[in-house]
Amino acid sequence: MHALELRGLTKRFGGAVAVDDLTLAVPHGSFYGLVGPNGAGKTTTLSMATGLLRPDAGVALVHGIDVWRQPLEAKRLIGNLADEVDLYDRLTGEQLITFSGQLFGLDRATLRERVADLLRLLDLEGAAGRLVADYSAGMTKKIALAAALVHSPRLLVLDEPFESVDPVSAANIRDILDGFAKAGGTVVVSSHSMDLVERMCDHVAIVAAGRVLVAGTMAEVRGSGDLETRFLDLIGGRRQGEGPAWLLSS
Repeated sequence: MHALELRGLTKRFGGAVAVDDLTLAVPHGSFYGLVGPNGAGKTTTLSMATGLLRPDAGVALVHGIDVWRQPLEAKRLIGNLADEVDLYDRLTGEQLITFSGQLFGLDRATLRERVADLLRLLDLEGAAGRLVADYSAGMTKKIALAAALVHSPRLLVLDEPFESVDPVSAANIRDILDGFAKAGGTVVVSSHSMDLVERMCDHVAIVAAGRVLVAGTMAEVRGSGDLETRFLDLIGGRRQGEGPAWLLSS
């Protein structure tokens, strides 16, 4: 059984097809990267996979549970950090994590311990009592990650988790995610950073125009080169040269 299985996912917005009959299988225990150019359909795909956006067609399964037929059962298994989704930012950081844990039915003692652990691990102890509305972009990303982790999910789905995060915090987050995957959890992460995905992930899919162009282990996808080279070969669009002469004359 796969941790996440997407079969024929399709989504249209008006006349535009954002995701086009997309199929993908994420092995249990893998650290899976999803990469593609802007507008490739990555965020739309992950939103449909986690129950945030209903597909026009297709099926999303989390450990064999249909996300759209059994949403409560499926979502108990998912920790989701969605891109640009509003948080309850009139809560403090500590309150936000606590509230997220309460939604999953954690008892008070367990919740108190986990909240403290997450604030410490993500270097947010000093900001625990501040409103999330007053957080920087990087701090907001970290508190959203803490809220996604607090119920100890089996599958983590993270859309651009390192965007706006400083290098030290990014390294700490990578350590947490590595530990989660090594303990048997599954991580799916979308990112524009080829180098980051190549260093972190053991599996990867390259997506463009709402379709999977290639997917498999990192070694299978990148072949004899690196991931960025493979990506550019598949996607195209790179313009060679130094730019116009007027830009270089100064």
